[in-house]
Amino acid sequence: MHGLTLTLTIIAALAEAAPAEQPSVRRRSDPPAIQSSWDDLLEGVRTREDWEQRRPVLRQRYLELIGDEHKPKKPPLDLKVHETQVVDGRYKRLSISYNVEGDERAHAYLGIPLNLQGKAPGVVALHGTFPQGAEQAAGLVDNPDKAYLDHLCRRGYVVIAPEHFVSGKRTPPEGSYETARFYKKHPQWTAVGKFTYEHSIAVDVLQAQAEVDSDQIGVMGHSLGGHGAFFLAAYDERIKAAVCNCGASTLRHNSEADHWARDRWYIYLKPIRPALLRGELPSIDFHEIIALIAPRAYLDVSALNDGNPLTQRQRVLMLMKIADVYELLGKADQFAFFVHGRGHSVAHESRELIYAFLDVRLKPPEATRAHRIGE
Repeated sequence: MHGLTLTLTIIAALAEAAPAEQPSVRRRSDPPAIQSSWDDLLEGVRTREDWEQRRPVLRQRYLELIGDEHKPKKPPLDLKVHETQVVDGRYKRLSISYNVEGDERAHAYLGIPLNLQGKAPGVVALHGTFPQGAEQAAGLVDNPDKAYLDHLCRRGYVVIAPEHFVSGKRTPPEGSYETARFYKKHPQWTAVGKFTYEHSIAVDVLQAQAEVDSDQIGVMGHSLGGHGAFFLAAYDERIKAAVCNCGASTLRHNSEADHWARDRWYIYLKPIRPALLRGELPSIDFHEIIALIAPRAYLDVSALNDGNPLTQRQRVLMLMKIADVYELLGKADQFAFFVHGRGHSVAHESRELIYAFLDVRLKPPEATRAHRIGE
């Protein structure tokens, strides 16, 4: 026992005598380059001219991904107004329908502010995966955070909130967001191609309104509507500003990428399923699709805690590379992203940022200019 006590005493003494471990010195350095797999977006691209050669290649890959060559011939709009209501004396809300295929009509709500002074900018407002989606976007049901038509009309926009092609009045017998009948009718097309094509027709509806400045058209949406927004902006160059809120986990670095081509319910991109099951991705990913929007304005709003956190962190790296495209084109001020921790939401701070972003890009400069006291 005495020997053990002596040993412990010696160990304690040696510990006290040993010099304390010094922390390593941190050295100044230039910031290292951030490298990621998303760097392939600008691989071999050094100048604006290089990008202009790359862009049509990416656009063709995008059109092939969504099966655009299989879309039907666009029919005459034949716009019909089914109901009109005035909301709080601020705007009129019309329930409308119009042709999207020779035998198929889309339904939407159209909001037009009252007492406009001149023409107003227009916005396509896209709802998420909700059974009565357009009613939600119009503020008639569900979460008022998602009443985009109401919010934007009160800010002076003419707004169309189209119903997704498998929801609302167009819900198939099998249930909302069931795409089996669509693929039976259009086996070589895709659901993404279908809704993007229809959203482009919604732009036609906006531009047909006498109250709309046809050069100032934007799109915004949440979730399904969020990626719908960048799919549309990449497809239709009439879109001057686009906002995606909590949309589209990428294909790359996504353990659930096969959800984009699942074998049931809502099937985004059915033709790519065999390749995905083999572990092979398409020749284009979302960083390249979003980059097609440049130099037009784009805002991406997402949450690190919306789904797989590692995939969402990859999204940040992806967005940083897209920012490089805007820098290359001399339009860095037209690109922005906001990353938060509020999950799959359209929380107050997100809405305020989204609407302000659209204001700056679609309204006259005076509408957003700060004024000195007394002016």
